[in-house]
Amino acid sequence: MTETNCDAQAGGSLAAQPADSYYERHIFFCLNERKNGEDCCVHHGAQAGFDRCKLQVKAAGLAGPGQVRVNKAGCLDRCAAGPVAVVYPEAVWYTFVDNDDIDEIVESHLKNGKVVERLLIPATLGR
Repeated sequence: MTETNCDAQAGGSLAAQPADSYYERHIFFCLNERKNGEDCCVHHGAQAGFDRCKLQVKAAGLAGPGQVRVNKAGCLDRCAAGPVAVVYPEAVWYTFVDNDDIDEIVESHLKNGKVVERLLIPATLGR
């Protein structure tokens, strides 16, 4: 497992989070489903990843004001990397394939502030 501290990701420094922020971190999962048959995150286990993340965040005692919020999102326009999730305020984009990946994101990033490099989506990979 390779990790990077969120303060120095991608060679730049991240802006400090405002002291009055309601949540320390917010993770959004693309749960978009395309009805026209086009590929989408929901066809690649996004709902299961969301459910696992919500469960693990609660189990770790990380849920709630001042901590972590797990949210559903519509299309995040990174379909080629699906399923995808993005963590704010750091704007770190992840892909995942199983519960182990979700558990690692929760433990490393959401709990300890360390980016899980092996799950990062390349900046050039979009729709």
